[in-house]
Amino acid sequence: MIRRALPALAERPSLLAAATVLLVCVPTGEKDVTAAVHITAADLASVALVALTALNLLRGRLPVVDRTTCALFGGIVAAAAVATLGSIDPAAAVTGFVRLVQVFVLVPAAVLCALRDRTDQRLVLGSFVLAALIQGVVGAKQYLTHTGASYTGQPIRAVGTFGALDIMAMSTVVSFGLLAALALALGERGPGGDARLRRAMFAAAAFLAFPLAVSFSRGSWIATGVAATVLLLRADARLAVRGAVLGLAAAVVLVGGLGLGGSGVTKRISSIGSVSAAPDQSVSDRYDLWATAGRIWQDHPVHGAGPKAFQQLRDSHAPLRLSSGSDAADATIGFQREPLLSPHNMYFLVLSEQGLIGITAYAALFLALLIGCLRRSRGPGLAALALLTWVLVDFLYADIGGTTTVLTSVVLGLAARAAAEDRPAAAEDRPAAEDRPSRSEDRPAGGERATPGAARPGPKGSGSERPRSEWAMTP
Repeated sequence: MIRRALPALAERPSLLAAATVLLVCVPTGEKDVTAAVHITAADLASVALVALTALNLLRGRLPVVDRTTCALFGGIVAAAAVATLGSIDPAAAVTGFVRLVQVFVLVPAAVLCALRDRTDQRLVLGSFVLAALIQGVVGAKQYLTHTGASYTGQPIRAVGTFGALDIMAMSTVVSFGLLAALALALGERGPGGDARLRRAMFAAAAFLAFPLAVSFSRGSWIATGVAATVLLLRADARLAVRGAVLGLAAAVVLVGGLGLGGSGVTKRISSIGSVSAAPDQSVSDRYDLWATAGRIWQDHPVHGAGPKAFQQLRDSHAPLRLSSGSDAADATIGFQREPLLSPHNMYFLVLSEQGLIGITAYAALFLALLIGCLRRSRGPGLAALALLTWVLVDFLYADIGGTTTVLTSVVLGLAARAAAEDRPAAAEDRPAAEDRPSRSEDRPAGGERATPGAARPGPKGSGSERPRSEWAMTP
């Protein structure tokens, strides 16, 4: 079986990218959130994908990656390296450096190289939908049977297979799946579209709205709402208006009529409007953590305090009113206090730990990916835009960490592919004039003209026997 699987993975590495997404659903049983390293099944799959990409690179079987993309990813590596060398604790910062390179460079680059055509892209997007359906079913059951995490003293919060210690994980997976399903459905509109697939994806997106609602995650609601709005406006502005009306009507029926999640959802929604005037404890703690990150950055403005330094410097820079941790409880772990080890804002985390150098590198990467995705209004590029928008909005009140971090890497890889499709290949990335089959010795014997785009045979095992166009993306 392994002998048959390895050639299949070599021919279609996107299978490993899809496996990385699906393996996020495997329960980890992790109960120590303060451990320096958390290795999950999804992390191992992502490492296998990176290893396969490196092997294909050595064999010359990778698609051309333009210099702009290489420079953007290289900037992230350089910023993390500078921050590590200038860290207050370089030894402890090494693990942070490795994690940053894995999440923001190695895995996204591997996903970028694995997505060779639309089949690959749809395979990965389909894995997002399937993972979301798995978590959505578990989460809905938890809410309906009162077996979830504690919320307002009742075990009704949907957390999927992740448990109360990773409270945002299920809502993240469900949000990604909802957006991927919506984008795939929109891609099947018009002549030539698959009506059955379109209906199935719309049905999946409609179902996932319920477990997302009973996750009681305000951040995921906001990010999903913004991303869905961007997706619909980019696809069809009139459809966005109809979608808003239908969504409001469905909310009235489900919450007001049937009472599904009614009181908890209503209370949670109303609390969004009071985050500035009368914030609750969780919001107040976030504000204090942001202020803490700002004070750390002021002490280390250029290259930051170094990866993993925030948790070491938190107590010396935080205001006295900051809580020692947040409450978590479910049937598995009982009641537990979860320490606040990050600023819960990716941009403040980068600023405090990597300084101005780091925030500039990340801003360049995110902005380039966003602009590239905005130019792609059809097909998988539309899904990449929605998922990237969700990540960028979520980073306003969350950061990397937890089981679903590797999903952020896959999203960045999808966005990088969509952005790369929008950019023409640089001159240095095109075949040189002397490599083109225009000379008489490049023509087949018998006076026949060479077929345009055909590749000349190369050394066995070098990969050059494959036509270059095989790795080109389908328009």
